[in-house]
Formats: sequence, structure tokens, C-alpha cells
Amino acid sequence: MDHVHDDQQILANIGTLVEEERALRQRMGGLLPEELTRLAELEVQLDQAWDLLRQRRAKTEFGEDPDTAAVRPAAEVEGYRN
Repeated sequence: MDHVHDDQQILANIGTLVEEERALRQRMGGLLPEELTRLAELEVQLDQAWDLLRQRRAKTEFGEDPDTAAVRPAAEVEGYRN
């Protein structure tokens, strides 16, 4: 597999999630309950995507196969911020 391409796919996914998160946060007049739920889901998905990218980059740096990196449970990655 093309590791750079995979990293670019993860970054593209992060970009999509960030745009959706930004659009929700910029809504005037507050969010509906389902939008608040979606915002929380986006935050978890972003934490997981950033963690996966970090894992892949670390594995590459140390000569390991980045394709062995896996999405970790939300509880493990909760709170990551860039």
C-alpha cells in the first residue's frame, strides 16, 4: 500500500470532520439536541483520526509498517487536541 496516500486520506477525512464541526459551532441561535450530539461525535472522531495519524507516523519513523496502526477506542484518545 501507499503509506503517503493513506495518510493523505486520513488528513482529508480530518478536514471534512473539521469543516462539519466548524459549521455547527458557527450556527447562530444555538444547536438542536441532535446537533449537539453530532458535535460530540465529531469531536470523538477527530480525536481518533488524529491518533491514528500519529500512530502511523510514529510507526513509519521507527521502521514499522504504518498499516498495522488501528483506530483506538474513544476512551483511549479522548482529549487529544491540535
